[in-house]
Amino acid sequence: METDHAAAELLGLDTTGLLAFFATLPDPSIEEMDGEYTARLLAQPSVFASVTGHGTVSNPLTRWLCKAFRPVDGQTGRGYNTFRQFGRIRQRYAMHTLIAPSRYDGRPAYTLVYRAYASMCGAINMVDEVRRAAPGVYLGIGTWGFTARQRRVPLPFLLTGPVGAYRGDVGAARRGFTPGPRELPGRKEVAQ
Repeated sequence: METDHAAAELLGLDTTGLLAFFATLPDPSIEEMDGEYTARLLAQPSVFASVTGHGTVSNPLTRWLCKAFRPVDGQTGRGYNTFRQFGRIRQRYAMHTLIAPSRYDGRPAYTLVYRAYASMCGAINMVDEVRRAAPGVYLGIGTWGFTARQRRVPLPFLLTGPVGAYRGDVGAARRGFTPGPRELPGRKEVAQ
């Protein structure tokens, strides 16, 4: 099956290979990203990133299960992450989604901006970019940090699906929030 092969290929690449492959992929549309997608971390760029990433989303108390999305209109969407925490399934960390220029190559990527909502992920300036590797298989590159240097560290992840329906919106929106250069640095690079 093409989905299994594509996912296995991503699991076999290091961070450099994942970034090179990401640059070749198309962006999914807002309409395509609708439902829940199983999620897992891929090869991380350093021992520190691997330990902190896996320690945060794959430990005995908290396991990252999926990301979920729904279109709001033809230009934007919403989403959340689902975790199993202390034996309960919980939706957390709402995000605003849009198609925006990638911070890596300036080409379009399905972009998840967490700062649009009040949460820990918003507070640490988390932004994810997603592109389609195969039907139902998506390569994501996450970033977070308080400085531009920190936000350049790529944190790859894999999404497959959809495997279920969107469960409903979560999170409190930040009033008047508009994504800027901190969230969408590729937009600035393309404009020059």
